[in-house]
Amino acid sequence: MKVFNTLSGRKEEFSPQGDEVKMYVCGVTPYDNCHIGHAMSYIIFDVVRRYLRLRGYKVKYVQNVTDIDDKIIDRATKLGITPAELAQKYTDSYFEDMDALNIERADVYPRATGEMAKIIEVIKTLVDKDYAYPAGGSVYFRVRNVPDYGRLAHRNLAEVMAVACVEPGEDKEHPMDFALWKASKPGEPWWESPWGKGRPGWHIECSAMSLKYLGDTLDIHGGGQDLIFPHHQNEIAQSEGFTGKKPFVKYWLHNGLVQLGEEKMSKSLGNLITIKQALENYSPDAIRIFILSSHYRSPLTYSEEALGAAEGGAERLWQANEREGRGKQLDWSKLVEHQRQRFIEAMDDDFNTAQAVAVLFDLARYINRLGDEGYSVIHGQQLLAELAGVLGLTLKPPEKPLLNAEPFIELLISIRDQLRKAKQRQLADEITTETMIGKLPPGQADHFIQILISTRRKLREAGQWQLADEIRAKLAELGIALGDTPKGTVRKRKK
Repeated sequence: MKVFNTLSGRKEEFSPQGDEVKMYVCGVTPYDNCHIGHAMSYIIFDVVRRYLRLRGYKVKYVQNVTDIDDKIIDRATKLGITPAELAQKYTDSYFEDMDALNIERADVYPRATGEMAKIIEVIKTLVDKDYAYPAGGSVYFRVRNVPDYGRLAHRNLAEVMAVACVEPGEDKEHPMDFALWKASKPGEPWWESPWGKGRPGWHIECSAMSLKYLGDTLDIHGGGQDLIFPHHQNEIAQSEGFTGKKPFVKYWLHNGLVQLGEEKMSKSLGNLITIKQALENYSPDAIRIFILSSHYRSPLTYSEEALGAAEGGAERLWQANEREGRGKQLDWSKLVEHQRQRFIEAMDDDFNTAQAVAVLFDLARYINRLGDEGYSVIHGQQLLAELAGVLGLTLKPPEKPLLNAEPFIELLISIRDQLRKAKQRQLADEITTETMIGKLPPGQADHFIQILISTRRKLREAGQWQLADEIRAKLAELGIALGDTPKGTVRKRKK
C-alpha cells in the first residue's frame, strides 16, 4: 500500500507506527454553513479511514473544531450574538451536513475553547526552549530557530517570505514569526495566561489538540492543499519544537480544491455551493460519487452536468443492488475475487478512488447482465454492498421520487428537429450524439436534463434565444427551474 507524502513529494510505502493508525484532519471553523469544498475533504478522509479498516488497521481519528477565530468574532459582532453562540450554531450545522453525507463521526472532536490548558502548556514550553518569545502581551514563534522551516512547501525561509501573506505585528522580531498567543482586544473573548489576557493563534490549536489526543508522532495528517503553508508548516515547527522529536507526522496527505469556474470555492470569496444547497438537488451518494470519481489530489470543478452524471451513476448502482437476486446458480468466486482485487489494487495506489468507483460500475454491469440471463446475483450484490460501503455509499434509492425520463427525451427530440429545420445541423447532431437515445435505461432522467441545460447554453451562445427560452419554459413545466448566475446555470427541482 502506497500513499503520496506531501513532505517527500513522492509515493511511499505505508508503514504506520503500530496496528492503530493515528490520524488527524483539520476540521471546520464554524462561522457559516459548510460548502462542497468542505465536503470533498471530509469525504476523502472518511474513505481513507474506512479503507484502512478494510486493510486490517485500527484507526484513531481526531478532527478539531476551531471555535474561536477572527472570522467567528467578526461575524458574531455583525449579527449581534456571542462568538460562542455563532460557533455552536454552525458546529451543529456541520454535523447535520456530515451525517447527511454518510460521513462517519471522528473518535474525538476537540474544541479549541475546551483545550486552553494544553495550548498554554505547549506555548510555555516553546518559550522556555527559546522557540517563542512574549511581546506586547502576545507570544510569537521564532521561525529562524527552525533551520528547515518551509520544507513541507518545498521552500526555504527566503522563498516562503517571497510568496507568503505575512501576519502583521509591530513587536515581531522577524516578519515571518507567527502568533501563538494574541493579546486581548476590547470586546473580544479572552482567557487568562502567563502573558496576560488573550486567546490562542490558529496554528497552535491544532498542534496542542493533536499532541494531546494522538501523542508526539502522528501517522497521517490530512487537509486541503491550501493548508500546506503556512498552517501545516507551522504545526510542524511548533510540534517538533515542543517534543524535540521528528517527524511530527509520517505521512502528510492533502486533497485538491473544489473550483467554481476558475477560482477555488471558498467562503471568503463568496463563490460557493453549500452542502445543504447541493443536497436539495442531489442524493448523498451522487455527491460522494462526484467527488470520488477524481483523484483526491487533483482539483475538482463543480458543475451541474457532473453532478447530474453522478446522480445517474448512483441510480445504476442502487438499481443493481435492488434487483431480484435469485435464479440459476453460477460460480461467482473467480469474478468476485477478481473485482475485489481490482478494488484493493486501486485503493492501495494512493487511494485511487476513481478506479475504485469504476470497479463498482463494472460489478453493477455484471450483476445486470447475469441477472438478465436468469442467474442468481446475490454474491455479486454482496460484494457490491461491501465495496460501496468502503466508499461510504449507501446504495439507497433517493428520498425524492425519480423523474420519468420520457418527457425530457421528447423535449430533446423536439429541439433537435427544430434545429434541423433551422439548418443548425451541428447542434442537432451534437444532441443526437450526446443523448444516446435508446441506449440508456429509462430511469436516467438526469442525464437528459443535463444535456438540455448544455444545449440551452450553446443556443444562447449562438444567439438562438427563442429555442433557449423554450427549453427553459418546458423544463419549468416538468419541474426543473433554471437560474442564470455569473458563474453559470444552476438548477433546482421544484417542490
